[in-house]
Amino acid sequence: MSWQAYVDSSLVGSGHIDKACIVSAAGDSTWAASAGFSVGADELKKVAAILTEAEKSSGPKPTTEDAQANGFYIAGERYIITRIDGRTIYGRLGKTGVCIAKTKQAILIGHHGENTIAGNASQTVEALADYLIKAGY
Repeated sequence: MSWQAYVDSSLVGSGHIDKACIVSAAGDSTWAASAGFSVGADELKKVAAILTEAEKSSGPKPTTEDAQANGFYIAGERYIITRIDGRTIYGRLGKTGVCIAKTKQAILIGHHGENTIAGNASQTVEALADYLIKAGY
């Protein structure tokens, strides 16, 4: 399956995600994205840095602490972190939100609208992340 098919079928096709993208784990390239969902290079690098720090069990985490205090940006919108869970970041902007999950080689970013239950959106993104990890990605 192509990366775009994962975005279109597994994420957006679930009905729980309204736009999504899959990028490299380094945050330096976009592999697939929903039409009109453009996450900037600086935004991707910041997300990758947060996830890299979140995976560490100890030590300083300046990027993560800054994001928790000031939020982070996805597609030009500022989100407040509600939780960082090892490989996953959850963010809110009013009634909408994002779930971001890291695999060995990729970062999945799923956005959900205000009429979606955040837990369903998160479960959709995390299930695809689990599948990709098992497949070696």
